[in-house]
Amino acid sequence: MSDAATTPSTATKLVAEALGTFLLVFGAIGTALVAGEVVGVLGIALAFGLTILAGIYAWGPISGGHFNPAVTVGLAAAGRFAWKDAPGYIIAQIIGGALGTTLIVLIGLFGPEGWLTAAQDGGFASNGFGGASPGGFGLGAAIIAEILFTAIFVLIILGVTHPQRGTAGFAGIAIGLTLTLIHLASIPIDNTSVNPARSIATALYGGGEALLQLWVFLVFPIVGALVAGLLHRALFEPKGSVPPAPKEARVK
Repeated sequence: MSDAATTPSTATKLVAEALGTFLLVFGAIGTALVAGEVVGVLGIALAFGLTILAGIYAWGPISGGHFNPAVTVGLAAAGRFAWKDAPGYIIAQIIGGALGTTLIVLIGLFGPEGWLTAAQDGGFASNGFGGASPGGFGLGAAIIAEILFTAIFVLIILGVTHPQRGTAGFAGIAIGLTLTLIHLASIPIDNTSVNPARSIATALYGGGEALLQLWVFLVFPIVGALVAGLLHRALFEPKGSVPPAPKEARVK
């Protein structure tokens, strides 16, 4: 069978990215909003890790399984992904994330009286700092956390998905566990973004403060991803020789 017959089309890849981001947002944010008081921080962190793991194995072989604009940018900076394809991926991810929170809202319309209003008044699991931070952390803490944790996340992804040095079929597990760890460490700081599509999706329904603070969770995960991509390329790839991304579950 020819490569043309087996290579997914651009449209198929974009649908896969939208579906993966939808799963991440719907599953993990849904857990935070509906069951957060029951499962706590550990349960919410696991929800993020498990949904990304499932998405990687389901749709990673089609699109590479980014499901996150910061990951797309980080891979492009590392030479693993074409910059020309990044805008389409990012748009698909934002649409998928927004669909996830929209469906949570639709479910909430048929929930207990006052549930949806309370969820929105509480910020709808949006990212935030200052008064919107779960632990009362300020803007500086949010900026440092988003740069640092996104950079760590992208570096792990680039390492475990390397065509020669990577962990082959276990990459999705490593990525899912890394995302779980990141949420365990940073939910108290700013509700953990490391993913602008996730932040946009919740801010849409989180009220004025969430929208006003959204810029932090758009800018600084991208900064962290760029730092990681460029650092990986400089330190771990031979000069002038950057390997292509493998076909299976490449990234978050």
